[in-house]
Amino acid sequence: MKHISSMYKRKLNPSNEQSYFLLGPRGVGKSWFVANKYKKALFFDLLYFDTYSKFLVSPHSLSDYIPSSFRGWVVIDEIQKIPELLNEVHRLIEKRKLKFILTGSSARKLKSKNVNLLAGRALTEYMYPLTAEELKEDFSLKKSLACGHLPMAYQSKNPKKFLNSYIHTYLKEEIQQESLTRSLPNFSRFLSAASFSQGSILNITNIARECSVHRKVVESYFSILRDTLLSYELKPFTKKSKRKTIQSVKFYFFDVGIFQTLYPKGPLDSGREGVALETLVLQEIIAQNNYKNLEYEVFYWRTQNHKYEVDFILYGERGLKAIEVKLSNKVSSQDCQSLLEFIKDYPKTKAFLIYMGKEDYFFKDIHIIPVEKFLKSMKSFV
Repeated sequence: MKHISSMYKRKLNPSNEQSYFLLGPRGVGKSWFVANKYKKALFFDLLYFDTYSKFLVSPHSLSDYIPSSFRGWVVIDEIQKIPELLNEVHRLIEKRKLKFILTGSSARKLKSKNVNLLAGRALTEYMYPLTAEELKEDFSLKKSLACGHLPMAYQSKNPKKFLNSYIHTYLKEEIQQESLTRSLPNFSRFLSAASFSQGSILNITNIARECSVHRKVVESYFSILRDTLLSYELKPFTKKSKRKTIQSVKFYFFDVGIFQTLYPKGPLDSGREGVALETLVLQEIIAQNNYKNLEYEVFYWRTQNHKYEVDFILYGERGLKAIEVKLSNKVSSQDCQSLLEFIKDYPKTKAFLIYMGKEDYFFKDIHIIPVEKFLKSMKSFV
């Protein structure tokens, strides 16, 4: 199997002049990206027990392992494992003018009030699963919907096995080792129950009932997902609203392959295909929004009577965009109704309906676009 660094050129383009945090879920390719881009950097990987133990006992000794004449980049992989190292990083940036890359797959410990986040001396970059643009000719919509865009899953001859292993590793290393929850079985059941909320209004009470745990516990579980960067929560679009709208957030796991792995599969379990397509479009929007500095905020829109809903609203200096995703090869006038209602409220909207067909055309003020075309050239539309 080829390394991801040799197969796919990532679109992330961080500063060459300033230290930065590189955050992203496990398995999106942060370490490979850094190793390929900064081949002469000095690396400290906190996943290695010896390195971890050494700096856990004595974080101030970091400078002893960086030659006094060294002027290149210094990489600390999985910095969240020893946040105390950031005090020494801060000192070395100030005193020795060193540049650091600090990768992390969890923001939980970094959000602590007493953690030194370098007071603006380091930027924050994010890495996501592969995009259709990065995959280029390797992109397959069928494959993407089945196994998602984690690099190792996409390249694997047995992606289902890899994704199951990914979930197991997450539970073992992120949850159990970091003591994020007292009951791993409860959390494991929660992950499965949460998959039923993919692309839906988040109802914590219902999930708590499904898992047979207290509501407060489920709230803490969702907090863990956010902090380990494994989920997105979209707020409702309510700016200058002309009608009553839903106020709760919508929930998504960060990658369609993770959702497909967690979602129970049986003769009575169905209806996930449309949600999978919606998830794939969202993860692409979020990645491209960041990599290309589009600076949109991403929302959803639903009227309080649940009659009309638009999957994604992009709002920013580049304008207002409304995107509806349909798992169908043909588009009816009824499919466009929610977008048309949104345009009534916000006449300056550019509206798109993404579908599984092949024809690119307009219906009234709505641009109907095949999903593959949209994913491969998203920036030209948004």
